[in-house]
Amino acid sequence: MQTLECVLPAAAALGECPRWDERRAKLWWVDIQAPALHAFDPKTGQDTMLPMPENIGCFSLTEDDGFIAGMRTGIFLLDAKGQVVRKLCANPENPATSRFNDGRCDAHGRFWLGTLDEPKAGNAAALYCYGNGALTKVDAGLLTSNGMAFSPDYRWCYHSDTPRFTIYRHSYDVDSGEVGPREEWVKFEPTPTDRGRPDGASVDSEGFYWAALYEGGRVVRISPDGKVVETHPLAARCPTMCTFGGDDLRTLYVTTARQGRSAEELEQYPQSGAVFAMRVSVPGLIEKRSALRVAD
Repeated sequence: MQTLECVLPAAAALGECPRWDERRAKLWWVDIQAPALHAFDPKTGQDTMLPMPENIGCFSLTEDDGFIAGMRTGIFLLDAKGQVVRKLCANPENPATSRFNDGRCDAHGRFWLGTLDEPKAGNAAALYCYGNGALTKVDAGLLTSNGMAFSPDYRWCYHSDTPRFTIYRHSYDVDSGEVGPREEWVKFEPTPTDRGRPDGASVDSEGFYWAALYEGGRVVRISPDGKVVETHPLAARCPTMCTFGGDDLRTLYVTTARQGRSAEELEQYPQSGAVFAMRVSVPGLIEKRSALRVAD
């Protein structure tokens, strides 16, 4: 069993959405609460912070190296320096109690992203798809939409509802963008000593789904038939999301959180909020970019 090791002692409040930029050989990631977008260079160890105007939950790169980002009040287009170019659409939910959370692009550059119902009371969160200038609701009745990913053949799209300890999947037609009904795919059973629940995720080139288990102190690799086949611990109780990077896409990077953790836990896990990494045998996939261009 491999263990993830700290590669960037960032002390982020809520590190999330790591994305490997294969063109610039950098790892982009966010601290939702700072709020900021970061660029980490593994070769030099340098981490550059780009402040954001509001909570940033997720992003994807664009074809001209800008960003499409899901924030608190809506979806925004950013230039390569992280400056807001324009607002693409508003958050259809109440931004006082909702923000965009987790997401990524599909093979045609559509931006799939979900929201977070902060009170965790009204099942008000949903999964959306932004494409062709319109935001479409794909699934609803969620508490925290998370874990958005696609199988390599785009037969399936996956997402989780973290407080419900459940990963779902939908059949998917990538050409039309149509999804089938929601299916319960993997459900984790909490115990008094293990509240690990599925947060952000990524899929490797063999179609295995890697999920960060928040409050579980580990990342798991799940087979296409829904079985946990590998478990990898790390020195933080709250991993948030993973991605594949490096020249061969065989370095697994994992972001973590330290917000809301007790003083006792932070004393035991002082690297909470750091970025962790380990080498893996099966490579990941290059992240798809948004079909939008900042220059358009």
